[in-house]
Amino acid sequence: MSLVDAVVAHVLRIEVSLYHARARLEAGTDGEALHDLRIGLRRLRSLLKPLRDRDGVSVLETAAAAVGTLTSAARDLEVLAVELRRRGLHAAAGRREARLAGQYDEILGSPELERLFAGLDAWPADFRRAERDGELRRLDRLLDRRLDKQRRRLQDALASLQHDPHRIRLLVKRNRYAAEAYPHHAPISTGAKAALKAVQSALGAWHDRYQWCLRASREPDLRALRQPWQDEAVLALQRAESLMLVLQRTLAGEPRADSLSRTRL
Repeated sequence: MSLVDAVVAHVLRIEVSLYHARARLEAGTDGEALHDLRIGLRRLRSLLKPLRDRDGVSVLETAAAAVGTLTSAARDLEVLAVELRRRGLHAAAGRREARLAGQYDEILGSPELERLFAGLDAWPADFRRAERDGELRRLDRLLDRRLDKQRRRLQDALASLQHDPHRIRLLVKRNRYAAEAYPHHAPISTGAKAALKAVQSALGAWHDRYQWCLRASREPDLRALRQPWQDEAVLALQRAESLMLVLQRTLAGEPRADSLSRTRL
């Protein structure tokens, strides 16, 4: 399979997963539909980002980013409701869950979601046209260069004494999903994959509590939880820092894509 064929096939798989997540959200079959929709968006954006100046890519990436922004508040509310139920605060959870149905309807009927799926339907033909016009002749080299640069950004961020956990969380996601999308251009060992996943999970736990503390300062029924969440956030960040050291050491020993002799996707 050629590299272009592999990219198109990957986008089509993501498109199928996004259609499936949307159908589940419409039917209300489970509580993970929106989460899976957002995971699909992240995978799509990570695949498209290294191709951003190719024909039609920026339009589709922008559409995916818009849906990500649109769905962020509803996903935050879902996660908070689960946390409140875990703590036995069912009335507080119920008040927030009652708001979700309206937010789901807004997402499903949004022009942003419509533009995303229209863009996904049109994109393979646009990408094939770019191939025929000779715009993708050096795609291998482009991917090697951009994904290596993306990994170096993560390594630099990890090495900084004043690193920003928010930025590292974003860079970890980009590198993890890019490695899934382009395994021959972002070569990564099993150990590095596990390290990326562990850091993403730990920083996700910290980020949730960071956001909940902000909400607790505005929402009276959450104020009693602010201190417990602050304490948990400190522990989550400490765990993340330890895992980031492991990730930093692991990435330092990983080969660069352009140093490997590889077959095309």
